[in-house]
Amino acid sequence: MSGILPYLIFPLASLGGMGLVFGIVLAYASKKFEVQVDQKEVEVRNALPGANCGACGYPGCDGFAHAALMGDAPIDGCKVGGPSVAKKVGAIIGVRTDVSSKKMVAFVKCNGTRKNASEKYKYFGIDDCRSAVQYQEGSKDCRFGCLGLGTCEKLCPFDAIHVNGDGIAIVDEGKCTGCGICVDACPKNIIELVDAESKTRVICSNIHRGKDVRPVCTVGCIGCKACERACNYDAIHVINDLAKIDYEKCTSCMACVEKCPTDSIYPFKSSLIANKTNV
Repeated sequence: MSGILPYLIFPLASLGGMGLVFGIVLAYASKKFEVQVDQKEVEVRNALPGANCGACGYPGCDGFAHAALMGDAPIDGCKVGGPSVAKKVGAIIGVRTDVSSKKMVAFVKCNGTRKNASEKYKYFGIDDCRSAVQYQEGSKDCRFGCLGLGTCEKLCPFDAIHVNGDGIAIVDEGKCTGCGICVDACPKNIIELVDAESKTRVICSNIHRGKDVRPVCTVGCIGCKACERACNYDAIHVINDLAKIDYEKCTSCMACVEKCPTDSIYPFKSSLIANKTNV
């Protein structure tokens, strides 16, 4: 054994020496080429919810924190964090802002289920709305109707939107963060962000005339203006043959809901509860 030791000492000493030299070089390099991180950027990052969903348009929360500090991103750009996070970011950066305290949620403007909306054909392709819409704008006769293939559901990072048993996407507002990912994903452009407190909503996107709406969907807005005439607050008007609510004027009196002959205007809280039973 003693005869072997001289042959081991030199290799071990060499390896130890090399490790020491490399350690010193790496320590020097880490100091020499260290990237200085602005403490404010760290604070902004810590104020964010950490969803890393990319809804802000930047690669995760780190990307948004850096962009916000550089002035390239609006301080209220984090849709998930909402107004409370925007105010924190503004305070850290030193920017005053008047951020709305309203919670925004996604809303699917279609109620054309398999029971009340006709179809041109049966679709057996890829379960993706963006693929299905390439062929004759989808299987529904109504070109504005929800295709119900769940692209929004697959892309939602918060499990907040699901296609129910009748083939319509329904938003769980308790989970929705208003990130807008489903809005961008929908090829029919029938999902929009609305104030979560709005109690009356037009659940249709069809801008065709009534005579063209009736044959394709029995619950579509026909632009009859009965809602306009019923409203005492000038809060709803038919624009391009589709009813639009002005929420600055709307008092949620439900007069338009009662007068709508096609049930395309909903007292939304109760309708959401009813629809969620089919999710």
